[in-house]
Amino acid sequence: MALTPENDISADLPFEKRILHVLGSDMAYVDTGSSPGSATIFLHGNPTSSYLWRNIIPHVYGKNRYIAPDLIGFGDSGKVPGLEYRVADHQKCLDAFLDAVLPTEKTTLVLHDWGSAIGFDWARRHENRVAGLTLMEFMHPSSSWETAPKAMADNFKPFREPKIGRELIIDQNVFIERILPGSFVRPLSEQEMTEYRRPFLDPASREPLWRFPNEIPIGGQPDDVAEMAEKYMAWLFQAELPKLFFWVTPGGTIGEEKAVELMKKLRNTRSVYLGPGVHFVQEDHPRAISREISHWLPLFSREWLAAVYMFRSWLNEDWF
Repeated sequence: MALTPENDISADLPFEKRILHVLGSDMAYVDTGSSPGSATIFLHGNPTSSYLWRNIIPHVYGKNRYIAPDLIGFGDSGKVPGLEYRVADHQKCLDAFLDAVLPTEKTTLVLHDWGSAIGFDWARRHENRVAGLTLMEFMHPSSSWETAPKAMADNFKPFREPKIGRELIIDQNVFIERILPGSFVRPLSEQEMTEYRRPFLDPASREPLWRFPNEIPIGGQPDDVAEMAEKYMAWLFQAELPKLFFWVTPGGTIGEEKAVELMKKLRNTRSVYLGPGVHFVQEDHPRAISREISHWLPLFSREWLAAVYMFRSWLNEDWF
């Protein structure tokens, strides 16, 4: 059933952030606390932060541990002088972060935008540590700008021209002032926009915003990112891990046609149509997303499987 964008959306972040020193800088993150069971990691993209998940994490039911880092250079995480903020840099930081906060536990990944590319790559390389995947408006390679989602091509192609792109993103701050507010259905409040602007008030702080559009895998370029994306998409289509896939219309990176294609190819996947949306679906449908995650997570949790096996043992039958 299609849903309309929600109204009771809070602008407040209901968590204190923690800080972890990672590879010469600091990564800020939300952590709801330790749990003997599995953990769920929420990964954002460009130009957001863990603030994007503020109306979802508090409403996901259960006793799991919920963690949402700010990618390096975003939110309250550190800016690193001389760092190019390439996808490879974010990969190294996420590897170190997850090894520190979840050295042995299995995790469910909730992925969006560039958080999906970095998260898919990590999951492909650490499949034994992944319990499930939640996907929404994720990054996928395109063979050319002509086959890329039209809205993305129209907006992002100029960003790949070095002089024009830097002027637009670094000097004019269009990613925050135009791309971001144009990617919601509802208008954001001034408080919400202030929080999204806060990490990038100084033009020098906007290098991470500029880098990501130049990393989008289009026509095999950049070659290292395109190779990574091809690998994780091939892995994603054959992986039997439980998946929860949200989609909207018209969408940003994933429109209706792409969503239908994905629903045919993804294995072991529950698909949920949220209704009207562009790219940052968390700002239009947070309660619906949290409700679906709440219903889906227990289906493969350690606690649920333990209950199944206890029931099976009680029956003393080999029916499962």
